[in-house]
Amino acid sequence: MHIRSAEFIQSATRPGNYPPEQGPEIAFAGRSNVGKSSLINNLVGRRKLVRTSRTPGRTQLLNFFRINDQFCMVDLPGYGFAKVPPEVKKAWGPMVHTYLAQRASLRGVVWLLDCRRVPNDEDLQLLDWLEELQIPTIPVITKIDKVKRSRRMKQLQPILAATGLPADAFSSFSALSGEGREEVWERIVEALGLDGEVGE
Repeated sequence: MHIRSAEFIQSATRPGNYPPEQGPEIAFAGRSNVGKSSLINNLVGRRKLVRTSRTPGRTQLLNFFRINDQFCMVDLPGYGFAKVPPEVKKAWGPMVHTYLAQRASLRGVVWLLDCRRVPNDEDLQLLDWLEELQIPTIPVITKIDKVKRSRRMKQLQPILAATGLPADAFSSFSALSGEGREEVWERIVEALGLDGEVGE
């Protein structure tokens, strides 16, 4: 995957301040500190395109990035146990659901789950929304380098049980080693409908 350009466009909270729809979009969603920023930065080969933080909950807006002047990546606000004000937590659901339901250019969502954690109620609520809205979903297990290869399938079992998804629905990814990067890209390109075009 050849990335010629990757640039931040703008942040938004509601449809009135989304950027104009110019080509397809792929969104990234997951709980706070699941590794969304690290995944996006790794995919586009830019260390600081998306701000990473040790403090969960720093991403509290919809952040739009233009890639190769062909499509957008959208970093959705993290959810979960972040130490953010109650009003911010309350705003997360409507902000994200509105984007998922109303953005016509959205082609799929990369849904991130930490390999060491069983999906919680908020994870499953997001999955319910994606299924209800019939949005193609790319489930990605992050931080896979934290688990020995011999234990990965055992580690995956509680995640499979909680989500009801088959093992082959998931891609595994490590921001540290880059493992799984090409597979995730392949699935994103397929969802975008840009086979043979991205990076040309």
